[in-house]
Amino acid sequence: MTGNAAKLVTMLLAVTLLAACERGTSDLERWVADTLRTPGGEIDPIPPVATPEVVTYVAFDLRDPFQRRVARPDEPVDDVEEGTAATIRPDADRPREFLENFPLDTLRMVGTLELEGVNFALIRDNDNVIHRVSEGNYMGGNHGRVVRVRGDRVELTELVEDPRGGWTERRAQVVMADN
Repeated sequence: MTGNAAKLVTMLLAVTLLAACERGTSDLERWVADTLRTPGGEIDPIPPVATPEVVTYVAFDLRDPFQRRVARPDEPVDDVEEGTAATIRPDADRPREFLENFPLDTLRMVGTLELEGVNFALIRDNDNVIHRVSEGNYMGGNHGRVVRVRGDRVELTELVEDPRGGWTERRAQVVMADN
């Protein structure tokens, strides 16, 4: 009997829903007819497309204004206070380290290590050899000096030669590899 009662309730619900849908579409047809009787207005013409002014970039050989200025090798530095930007330049007498033979974007950080209170980053080169670097080591082709070893990255300061022969300092980093 409960099965029959459920069938009866389902049938009553279906009849009620069908009765509600029986209303038709007369209100929709009335709205369309009213809309069609309303006169249409004029459409504004599409505005002409303005041709942009052509601008030629002519400062490609000038110093990048967003990077700190460093002295050119031929500039005298005797009258400049020690430690300022004008005294910074690559040390030609410094022996190059092994990781300076690789472009910075080919080196991958794969971990960190702490020995006797010194933080080291583990860097993998193109040949899958792991190297240990810490603050003060150099890596990459642009005189990149490690300034800080963090848990997820190595922060460096690179010296890059500008078009005029001067040197510009820029920040770079090698981040921890995903795999």
